[in-house]
Amino acid sequence: MFSYELTATDGAARAGTLALPHGIVETPAFMPVGTHGAVRGLHPDEVRRAGAQIILGNTYHLHLRPGEDVVRELGGIHRFTTWDGPMLTDSGGFQVFSLETLRHISEHGVEFASHVDGSRRTITPESAVEIQWALGADIAMQFDHVVPGQASAELAREGMERSLRWLARCSARHRELQQSGSGPAGRQALWPIIQGGTHEELRRASLTGILDAGDWSGIAIGGLSVGEAKPVMHRVLEALEPVLPQAVPRYLMGVGFPADLVEGIARGVDLFDCVAATRNGRHGSAWTSGGRVNIKAAGHRFSDAPLDPACDCETCTRFSRAYIRHLFMAGEMLGLRLVSIHNVRFLIRLAAEARSRILEGTFTSWSREWLQRHSGQGT
Repeated sequence: MFSYELTATDGAARAGTLALPHGIVETPAFMPVGTHGAVRGLHPDEVRRAGAQIILGNTYHLHLRPGEDVVRELGGIHRFTTWDGPMLTDSGGFQVFSLETLRHISEHGVEFASHVDGSRRTITPESAVEIQWALGADIAMQFDHVVPGQASAELAREGMERSLRWLARCSARHRELQQSGSGPAGRQALWPIIQGGTHEELRRASLTGILDAGDWSGIAIGGLSVGEAKPVMHRVLEALEPVLPQAVPRYLMGVGFPADLVEGIARGVDLFDCVAATRNGRHGSAWTSGGRVNIKAAGHRFSDAPLDPACDCETCTRFSRAYIRHLFMAGEMLGLRLVSIHNVRFLIRLAAEARSRILEGTFTSWSREWLQRHSGQGT
C-alpha cells in the first residue's frame, strides 16, 4: 500500500512508481496545491484532466477552516473534496513559522494567532499528526521547525535538532492512531522532513537522525526556497543526493517553478509542490514552451494564437491569447481559471517529459538544453 519502485536513473535523476492507498503516482511528479481543499479556482475534474496524480492539502488552513472535525465527520478529505486520487497533507509548520510576530515557539509546540479571526491556537507535534489523521490523506508530514533561508548555523541547528525531537513525538502519536484503527484514513504514511538551513553538515546530520529514528516510506526536504539563492538550494540538494536512501521517494517541499522542477529532478528529487502555478495564473502570467507570457500585455490584443502551441491543455486547444487577454481586461474570472489550468498542466507535462527522458536515458542532455532555452525568455 505504501511502496516505491525505482525504475530507471539518468545521472542523479530518477523515474519510479509510488503506490498509495488511493492510487499510483509515476515519478517525478508535480503535486498541485489545494490549500483549502481545492486547487484555487479549479474543479477537481479539471485538475484530473490536467494530469494530476496527487494533490496537496494544507493542514494549517484546513484546521482553521472548516476544522478537521468537520472534515472527519463528513468522511475525510477525499470524500469532502470529491478528489478520489492520492493526497498529501503538509504539517502546517511552514505556515505557523511564517506568521513571525504572531507566533511563539517553545519545545512544546507553536502558539500563534489565527490570521482568520485572531484567536490564539497551539499546534504541537502530536496535534499536527492528529489533525492530519482526522483529515485522512494518504501521506501526512511531521511537524517541523522551519528557519529562514539565510539562517545562521546556530539557528539552523536549533531548528534541525528540534525537528528531530518533534519527529519522535509525531511518530509515537501516529503509531498510536494507526493502532487505534479509527479515523477516515485507516492507513496513512508519516514522512519525516530534513532540515538544517543551507548548512550541508546540518542537513546530513538531520538525515542521519531521521534514518536512525525508523523506516520511512518517503523522505521530504524542507526549508528550501525560503529566501536563499537558487545556486545555494542546488548545492544543498547535491550534498544530500548521494546519502539519501535510493529505495524511497524524495519530496522537495514548496518548490515548483518550471526551472526548479528540472533542476530538482537533475539532483534526484521525485516529488514537488508549489502554489505558483495558480498564483501566477491569477495574475495573467503563463509558463510556455517559449518562456513566460504576460497575457495582459497589449501585444496579445489581436493574437489568434494559443497561449502555447506545444500544449495540449483545455485552454491552449480552444482559446486564443486575444480572448484570454480580453477576459482579464474585463475582469472575468474565467481568464484567471484558464491560465491556471494551463500552468498546472504545464508543470505536470514537464515532470512527465522528464520522466520519459530518464526512461530513455536522455535526461541529462535534454535538461541542459531545456534550461538554456528557457533562461531569460518571456513576452
